[in-house]
Amino acid sequence: MTTNTENQGNSLDIVKWVIAILLVVVAIVGNQMYNNSEIITLPIRAAGVVVVFAIAGFIALQTVKGKQALAFARESQIEVRKVVWPTRQEALNTTFIVLAATGILALILWGLDAVLLRIVNFITGV
Repeated sequence: MTTNTENQGNSLDIVKWVIAILLVVVAIVGNQMYNNSEIITLPIRAAGVVVVFAIAGFIALQTVKGKQALAFARESQIEVRKVVWPTRQEALNTTFIVLAATGILALILWGLDAVLLRIVNFITGV
């Protein structure tokens, strides 16, 4: 009995995914077909694409994978709230440290390149 309901749920999910994908394809193809149309202007086409994508997204969220993705997004949002973000001053200090370290490393590599170039020129006799 459980297997039968799981198969039915999976087949419904497949139907929902097919409908969502078809809606996205219809939106893309319709937008392309009416690209040069004078009757359907760009704002109307854009609004239509947004509405069709929203409907497709809503249908996709009704599937098992869609519900899992929505739960993951909610949990991620909760975790982001727990992050301790640096203050403006801390961010500026870190940025300056990174810039200074990058400049020093660039000078070291430039010097190493110059030394190696002279060594190679000396060896090759150029």
